[in-house]
Amino acid sequence: MAKDGTMRGGQRVGAGRKSKALTDKIADGRLNGAMVLPEPAEIKGADVPPVKEYLKAAQKNGKDLCAEEVYRDTWNWLKARGCEMLVNNQLIEQYAMSVSRWIQCEEAISEFGFLAKHPTTGNAIASPYVAMSQTYMKQVNQVWYQIYQIVKENCAVEYGGRNPQDDLMERLLTARKGN
Repeated sequence: MAKDGTMRGGQRVGAGRKSKALTDKIADGRLNGAMVLPEPAEIKGADVPPVKEYLKAAQKNGKDLCAEEVYRDTWNWLKARGCEMLVNNQLIEQYAMSVSRWIQCEEAISEFGFLAKHPTTGNAIASPYVAMSQTYMKQVNQVWYQIYQIVKENCAVEYGGRNPQDDLMERLLTARKGN
């Protein structure tokens, strides 16, 4: 702490050695500091927790919001790796909503184009949907990296392979067809 009472200095963000994934620690045979969660007791329950209503809400344009499908896919992917209880449901919901909003922006770009008319001058300007799409895509990636980091650090089995993030473009293309 500085003399004026403010918290300055200290370790910088991202400084230091990066933590190894749990699977790498298990493969190396060095589990010092690694907390391996015990196998849970045999519990039967729902495959996917109930999806919140705002993820299923009807949209103004009449098209379906695909957030529910993204939520279920992400939850099932986490469950297959045994990490569904480690990731906060709100984080999964935020990811699903961001993906669905990104898809909506991309559909609007396809429908209205890259240019728009300025409201006062009538001149051509860049479509606001392009900037919104980029913002949502950035948000999607940030939230996905948070989810993936939790899986990477806590998953005792291989966490690679196909994941919900790989299916974004496929989901966008099927959303255009109306499937």
